[in-house]
Amino acid sequence: MGEGSSSGWAFLTNHARVLICIAHDPGVRLRDIGEHLGITERAAHRIVTELAAAGYISRERNGRRNHYTINAHLPLPDAIAREQSIGELLAILTATDASERPAPRT
Repeated sequence: MGEGSSSGWAFLTNHARVLICIAHDPGVRLRDIGEHLGITERAAHRIVTELAAAGYISRERNGRRNHYTINAHLPLPDAIAREQSIGELLAILTATDASERPAPRT
């Protein structure tokens, strides 16, 4: 599991964690995603392929590497959180300090 996780489970799915990696570096390599998340490159490839097939990311070839674009306007695929968008979730999860976090909806 990731750093600080000794309980045997993760709060975020690997799909969400891959999106966070892409949000931090749209040119990230699958190998680097795998190493960062503690999953195989093959698993990272499968997740990226699933995210692309579902429309959550777009891939564009840039030389030997891919550049990813997150389609932030799409709703979360979770029935409980459908009112929130991918962009809103990523804004919270990628903020480096509290001043960057969006204000809660009322």
